[in-house]
Amino acid sequence: MDAAFWHEKWNSGEIGFHENRPNPLLTNNIDALALSDSARLFLPLCGKTLDIHWLLANGYRVSGIELHQQAVDELFAELGLAPVISECGNMLQYSADNIVVFVGDIFELTPQLLGTIDAVYDRAALVALPPQMRIRYCKHLLQLTGNVPQLLVTFEYDQSVIAGPPHSVPAPEVLAHYSDNYRINLLQSRDVPGGMKGKTPSTENVWKLLPVQ
Repeated sequence: MDAAFWHEKWNSGEIGFHENRPNPLLTNNIDALALSDSARLFLPLCGKTLDIHWLLANGYRVSGIELHQQAVDELFAELGLAPVISECGNMLQYSADNIVVFVGDIFELTPQLLGTIDAVYDRAALVALPPQMRIRYCKHLLQLTGNVPQLLVTFEYDQSVIAGPPHSVPAPEVLAHYSDNYRINLLQSRDVPGGMKGKTPSTENVWKLLPVQ
């Protein structure tokens, strides 16, 4: 992961990936996972997403990890929460009611630190990573969480027209990463207004991943 790239994006305020409302692909499709009312969801590379506000407001518990500390500081400030901050090896852990967010490299996060997770909501992690790192990430995510249910958001567009991130992750790649462990279904697909960064048509997809029995 190019940490310097993401730190620079946050430091310069180039956070077009930060949406100004909860993602409809989450709010419209979370029920497909059939989770309990107080399920604990893991959000990798979570930033300060408003999806967390929505999940907490709807009774879910949230765990996340984010590389950039400023994003986590702003997340808790916008939630109106004063976190307890502790050191966990090379990472920091921010904790408050029903939410724990780690600051650091996701590849340094362990199952022991993360604890038990009921589901994964990946809106911004897989699409943020280049191809070879996506392979490593998917394996690590399975090690971290087990094959718990997952709601996965991806983009599809002509990567030759514009470089990511967010990267194009087509359906065959989703299957290649996860089909050994999950039954995979496309729940919804929508056009990205104006295309990807205004340069090429793009669709945003949400996938339901349920464990293979």
